[in-house]
Amino acid sequence: MAEDKFEKIDKEIEPQEQSHQPGSEREMSPEPIYDDKDYKGSGKLKGKTALITGGDSGIGRAVAVAFAKEGANVAIAYLDEHDDAEDTVKAIESYGAKAFKSATDIGDSENCQKLVDDVIAEFGGLNILVNNAGKQFPQDDFLAITPDQLMETFETNIFSMFYLSQAAVPHMQKGDSIINTSSVTAYRGSSSLIDYSSTKGAITAFTRSLSQNLADKGIRVNSVAPGPIWTPLIPATFDAEKVGKHGGETAMERRGQPSEVAPAYVYFASKDSTYVTGQAIHVNGGDFITS
Repeated sequence: MAEDKFEKIDKEIEPQEQSHQPGSEREMSPEPIYDDKDYKGSGKLKGKTALITGGDSGIGRAVAVAFAKEGANVAIAYLDEHDDAEDTVKAIESYGAKAFKSATDIGDSENCQKLVDDVIAEFGGLNILVNNAGKQFPQDDFLAITPDQLMETFETNIFSMFYLSQAAVPHMQKGDSIINTSSVTAYRGSSSLIDYSSTKGAITAFTRSLSQNLADKGIRVNSVAPGPIWTPLIPATFDAEKVGKHGGETAMERRGQPSEVAPAYVYFASKDSTYVTGQAIHVNGGDFITS
């Protein structure tokens, strides 16, 4: 069987590190595949407006581009990776969609409310909320997890989902959707990412519970649980040795690319999933098989 483009780029990735979170896509070598040219949009999200947190790079950027291909206008929120964010805006606009970017800390409830207000002011509505931003701080020693680390991880990874969803729901209508990024670690755990994995477990429960709460409004709530994906968070989190081995433990023996995850978000955002809520799609290369 011929080697595909994803296998090829995986073999080109050398051990590397970044010194800051959540990391920069421009500093990665090679950069992730966020725009799969084989993916052709068909207007599934025409006339829709989406807000994606962590939309400057990684999975968020790939989702932004896929949504733009499907006809949606896209707002991205990010922390301080201004160059990456500008690259994403250009990629969105290259497909004829309108783009909006906002640098903000979504761990703060007032920032989340302002973010949603700004998106409404820019586009006149909001149909799709993708809660995707996240942080992780490995600690092999459980006792080394400090209250400050615990709070920062929870504020970014799960508190923000409450804040943003509460701000967005009053503007959403029947047929709109909320999509949360969970993780394979919510299902198999991680000995060195206990606080991160705990937030991802909370996201899974949040998704299931909120889906029931909003079902009578016709707003669907689902999650995507990625496995090892080549995003800036990886070299910004782990040492070079672990980065070099990243994804090798999966059944497919490689890491995934952001563009391989994005179609799951398109499915949940579109009419293709009108009878699906409270569910998770696992995109993990066989890293963990759920029952």
